[in-house]
Amino acid sequence: MSNEDITLTAGDAEVVVAPGNGGRIAGLRVGGVELLRQGERYGCFPMVPWCGRIREGRFRDGAVEHSMPLNAPPHAIHGTARDGAWHVARRGQDEAVLTYDLVEPWPYPGRVTQHVVLAPDSLTLTMGVETIGSSFPAQAGWHPWFHRNLGGEDVRIDFAPAWQEERGEDHLPTGKRIDPRPGPWDDCFGMPGGVDVTLTWPGQLELKVASREEWVVVYDEQAEAVCVEPQTGPPDGLNSMPRLVTPLEPLEATTTWSWRRL
Repeated sequence: MSNEDITLTAGDAEVVVAPGNGGRIAGLRVGGVELLRQGERYGCFPMVPWCGRIREGRFRDGAVEHSMPLNAPPHAIHGTARDGAWHVARRGQDEAVLTYDLVEPWPYPGRVTQHVVLAPDSLTLTMGVETIGSSFPAQAGWHPWFHRNLGGEDVRIDFAPAWQEERGEDHLPTGKRIDPRPGPWDDCFGMPGGVDVTLTWPGQLELKVASREEWVVVYDEQAEAVCVEPQTGPPDGLNSMPRLVTPLEPLEATTTWSWRRL
């Protein structure tokens, strides 16, 4: 199938999926109102095979050190799959399945599958990472850019994390967990019961970002948008908390965004 944009519909919700632009969700409209910042770098892109920054682009797998391109100098950020074209494996009116084969500069062969399912009041994204050879460390997550303002008051972000990863001057976790601090944030938080973050545009819409994963990065330092990023581990997690993808155990993650009108 071609990698032209795909439009999914359910009720008055509409999602645009862009296989050719990193497998991202390019748009999410509810009742005609666009919730995601527009532009080829925005929308909501999958972060895989790692999330956030890798310190100086280097990670170890056993005795072997690998180097990733420094696309956010002095670090590597947000994986490689957002820069590639994904293949459309299946599509319907309200769902699509995309695949992406991991290639250089990522040193291990593997396949990523993303399942996008739209309902009238929710969007569910599921990602799986499989190896096509040896085991390797990986992470998976999503990086949505939600509009700060939908034409009324600015969005409010509500969540109750158990801890915040202390952020060093290099924007990476120091390894120390601290009590959550007030924003603005470009920070990773721990939610052991699963990610549960509510975005409220007063008088307009409430949207809940949920996931079984227990890590979420919240970024609200930009004037136009706020980001709530559920992921399978913290930034630099390939070094600090490696999760191995093995032939018997793929890495899987899911997030659901559910909304209601106010």
